[in-house]
Amino acid sequence: MTAVPETAPRSDRAYAPQLRRSAPTEAAGYAAFAESVFQNHDGQIPQKYRELIAIAVALTTQCEMCLESHVKAAADAGASQEEIAEVSFVAAAIRAGGAYTHGMKAMRMLEAHQ
Repeated sequence: MTAVPETAPRSDRAYAPQLRRSAPTEAAGYAAFAESVFQNHDGQIPQKYRELIAIAVALTTQCEMCLESHVKAAADAGASQEEIAEVSFVAAAIRAGGAYTHGMKAMRMLEAHQ
């Protein structure tokens, strides 16, 4: 029989303040950088496309928190369900392409080893 914990575990997001307090300079730099990228309303890439790019990267890096925040931001910027679905397949194709091209590296490495 498994013991049931008395309290539910805290989500990872609950540790964000602790992480920021533990490295305040780095956290501030990261926050400023991220804000400059996603709040650049004078840039050539519209906000919706910035968020769709972020979704593709989050899918590829498998960052669940990034995915959650950028899907919400993309929807707020006007992204449709169909656009998010297409981005998912673009990311999947690129990730598969990475495995294919690294397979070529593996063949080169094998050849060098033999």
